[in-house]
Amino acid sequence: MTMNDSDVRDILHRATDDLVGTPGLLLAVRRGGRRRVVRRRAVLAAVCAAVVAVPVVGGLQLAGDGGEVRVASPLLDEPTRGDLAADEGYLRQVREAWQRRLEQNGDQMRGEPHIVWAGSTPAGPAAYVAHRTAKNPVVSEPANDRMIAMAAFVEPTTEGPRVMTIETVTDAGTDGNSQAALLGPQRDVLLVLDFGQPVEFSPELKYMPDGKVKRTFQPVAFRDGAAVLAVQPQRTKITVGLARTPVRQENVVHITNAMAIMFPNGDSPAPRSLRYALPGAEQAWGGDPTTPEYQNKPGAQEVGVQGTEALAEYIDPVGAHRSDGSPLLSIYGVTPDSRRLLVETIQFDDEPARVIALLARNDEPFQAVASTFADWTAPLPVRLRLPDNQGIVVAAEGAALSYRIRDGKWQNAGRNAALLPADATDVRVTDASGTVTSIPVTT
Repeated sequence: MTMNDSDVRDILHRATDDLVGTPGLLLAVRRGGRRRVVRRRAVLAAVCAAVVAVPVVGGLQLAGDGGEVRVASPLLDEPTRGDLAADEGYLRQVREAWQRRLEQNGDQMRGEPHIVWAGSTPAGPAAYVAHRTAKNPVVSEPANDRMIAMAAFVEPTTEGPRVMTIETVTDAGTDGNSQAALLGPQRDVLLVLDFGQPVEFSPELKYMPDGKVKRTFQPVAFRDGAAVLAVQPQRTKITVGLARTPVRQENVVHITNAMAIMFPNGDSPAPRSLRYALPGAEQAWGGDPTTPEYQNKPGAQEVGVQGTEALAEYIDPVGAHRSDGSPLLSIYGVTPDSRRLLVETIQFDDEPARVIALLARNDEPFQAVASTFADWTAPLPVRLRLPDNQGIVVAAEGAALSYRIRDGKWQNAGRNAALLPADATDVRVTDASGTVTSIPVTT
């Protein structure tokens, strides 16, 4: 998901492409859940997809100085579940791994760690641990909540149990904490904890011919505190999805190592943004939507539709995604019948970018009216016909564009992007090197 307000807004509305989704780093990101991660004694609040909450029991009177507070919580006080709950040898290994991790971080805890779940999986024995903190400081996210514990999955490795990302648990419950983990060298075992609410599982992400997202869901069958699911290898991207019912972005169940899988080097490179205003756009939009001045102007028309109902069918409601570096395209224009035109791309992982055209009359909400896939390796990556004879949108970064109707003369269409007449039959693309390619646009 650094800069001025305009740049930040642009990055945020594309954040789901990289994660979220979205496109970009993640749509659910903007919808509200919070994931609390602890690294090197620092409590970091990370905006992520919301996950199932286990409410903390009873009201609290917390000391103003963040001193010790006794909190009753199912996460901390219920008996260990799972088929290894009585395996003292394994439980001892888990506690030792947990203690080593705490010593590395220098975290101060109270009492003994509680192993919430310990069980067998095809990848090996795994567990989930929660441990009360010695102090209960106020955390930044959720605002004014108190930290009461730390928790993490413990995965099997050839060297024994390994504690995965440690997250904070607050007095508000586990809303924002991870409920699942991908295990094994191939990341093909999905462990999902039972936090007391129904969860739906989607094994893969597919697309309809028009680029709309297609997912199928099935209920997660919990047994003795967890569910263990066999999935396709998730080594480089996340194709599975989890959500509480009803399935929607704010109910996404977070997978604890999703970020490590998507960003193995710890980086999150921003995709390159291509933003073009077509002739006539300024009049229809009340200015040039590609400029920061426009977006900071009082009363300016909203330039983004990411996260709105207009693109809901094109967005993965439960997945986490990144970009492969493909450009993210936005085109602003006006149609012959005076509707505002907005063209957006959505790109998940290493999959083709989808190009969606949206139209809006006056200040009414945008509606998606046409879509296709972009091919950034082609001379003309984008070619999309609008309905109602409103024209053909074409785009090629850095190229000079012209068109003709049947055997007529070639007409100049500008550079980078254009809205061609509906009866145009051919477009000519002259790239930066001077190479000329003629392409039919009748389909």
